[in-house]
This record gives sequence, structure tokens and C-alpha cells, in this order.
Amino acid sequence: MNHILRWQKSTFSDGGDGNTCVEIATSPGTLHLRESDRPGVELTTTTGPLARLIRGVKAGVVGTTA
Repeated sequence: MNHILRWQKSTFSDGGDGNTCVEIATSPGTLHLRESDRPGVELTTTTGPLARLIRGVKAGVVGTTA
């Protein structure tokens, strides 16, 4: 059975109709992420790894440069 993805823009995106948005969709057991300017390129993950990434970014552990 094919699952139709319903993409939702991040509330942190610029809010306009431009292509500077992060979008997320869900399917059973999987989260799909993409940038609106590259809709054909998707990152898929599950909730556990994504939650750890977000916690790391908020804590300043991920995304820093030396």
C-alpha cells in the first residue's frame, strides 16, 4: 500500500511562499524531511535519531565548528 505524504512547513521557516522552508511528513514508522527548494531530495529517519539530533543541537553539541 502506497502512503501519500502530506508535507508540512516548519514554523521556523520564513512564512512566505519562498523556497526557504524545511518540510516534514510522516508515514508509518518513518519521518521524511526535505527543503522546499529541493523537493526531490528527502532525508528519512525515525523519531529516536531525530530527537537525539535536536537535543544535541539545542545543547550546542551538534552543529558547532572549531
